[in-house]
Amino acid sequence: MNNKIQADFDLVNPDPSALVESLRSFGYSLEASLADIIDNSIVADADDIQIQFTWLGEKSKISIIDNGCGMTEAELINSMKPGSKNPLDERDPKDLGRFGLGLKTASFSQCRRVTVGSKAEGNNIVIRRWDLDYINQCKEWRLQRIDPKEDNIFSALDSMGHGTIVLWEQMDRLVKGADKDDRKRENLFYKHIDKVKSHLSMVFHRFLEKQNSVKIQINNHPISPWDPFLKNHTATQHLPVEPIYFRGEKITVRAYVLPHRSKMDDQTYEQAGGPGGWNARQGFYIYRNNRLIVAGDWLGLGFRKETYTKLARILVDIPNSMDEYWKIDVKKSVARPPPQLREDFQRIARLTIDPATAVYRHRGRMVERQTAGDFVFPWNTNVRDGNYFYTINRKHPLIASVLNDPIQNKKKIEAMLRLIEETVPVPAIILNNMNNPDQILRPFENSPSEELLVVLEEIWNSLRDSGIDYNEAKRRIISMEPFCDYPQNVSVYLESKENER
Repeated sequence: MNNKIQADFDLVNPDPSALVESLRSFGYSLEASLADIIDNSIVADADDIQIQFTWLGEKSKISIIDNGCGMTEAELINSMKPGSKNPLDERDPKDLGRFGLGLKTASFSQCRRVTVGSKAEGNNIVIRRWDLDYINQCKEWRLQRIDPKEDNIFSALDSMGHGTIVLWEQMDRLVKGADKDDRKRENLFYKHIDKVKSHLSMVFHRFLEKQNSVKIQINNHPISPWDPFLKNHTATQHLPVEPIYFRGEKITVRAYVLPHRSKMDDQTYEQAGGPGGWNARQGFYIYRNNRLIVAGDWLGLGFRKETYTKLARILVDIPNSMDEYWKIDVKKSVARPPPQLREDFQRIARLTIDPATAVYRHRGRMVERQTAGDFVFPWNTNVRDGNYFYTINRKHPLIASVLNDPIQNKKKIEAMLRLIEETVPVPAIILNNMNNPDQILRPFENSPSEELLVVLEEIWNSLRDSGIDYNEAKRRIISMEPFCDYPQNVSVYLESKENER
């Protein structure tokens, strides 16, 4: 009798050299790779993260140093193992990873040799290295042990007490064949810093915004947070927070309509556009544990990135327990809502796009003219049989004062107003606003301030002559178009009228 058990499977081990080269092809950019490394630093409770670009021609290197809790030898070996985590396992709510691939794939995409040194409190420095050329030679998954004395960079861990250093060398995709004295290649190498800085300021802006939280520096220059929603700008519209529940867990959604170009100075407008510019940055912003995953996308919900919708940005907070349902990828750059939530997100998108389009097309006016309340407009919007038409507001203080002046020929003035109303070039205005929206001047834009003050003076006198007291006249002027767009000019003028109190 044959006691040998016949297995019903074949054990097929992947070829290390072939697989490790495949792991280089996940499509990481340099900035996305560094963000993946920083994820690990933040999970390790680091509050000081230093990125160093060092030019040495073909031997140039990039290092990431953090003061997190560090790792023991066993923990470091496990973290260096491709697929060190099962994405189906329940994870710590603060965990920013998913597949246990980030450190490896992010590093392999940029270099052929990644060395990680770490020191946990009360432990010795431990260092391990993946060298792709060495793996190709030995045809085995040999994780090399490195002596701390081999590179002075790791001696910093002794003075830190605890922390981790990730070192990228042999960066063939960034500096292959570069000569150390090639100034053009050197400038190109350091130019990458700007793109990395911009990306990290966006991805980790919530961590950077918190006081006494995380500090990230590149070559000793601190990174400042980039707020996609301009939350502190007075003209930003904050739509109500909307909680959505899925599989017993909460997703928090809050939409923002950003200010019109005319409400921002050049520097604010340029910064608020963000990496890629205004059109690229519209849509949903998906955050997982405060880390930005998707920075402006309509998530395949049927909306396009149009110029007139570029002021719509929607914040979405999801827990990491929903990664599978949101289809979070290895690079943490793609997310799609579960099919059960598509209608909710389409509804929220429409509710944000409508006011964003109105602000874009109506020069930043955040209130509807027909329900404007305290706002006083020279023009009325009317609807008859489903058609829109526009009339001059006879109740406007200046217009009313002229019409009520017994010296004036009221019949001629009415005829003039009707002529203006009936000949407003609406089609041309619409066409110009669609084709060249940023080239249409707002009222009194680029005009001498004296011209604005002449009109302001006449309206002020009309209000006061009608018996309205100082405080009420001041309130109306402040909320009246176009003076509401020129608060500084109005403030100076009203100060000159203090004696009328």
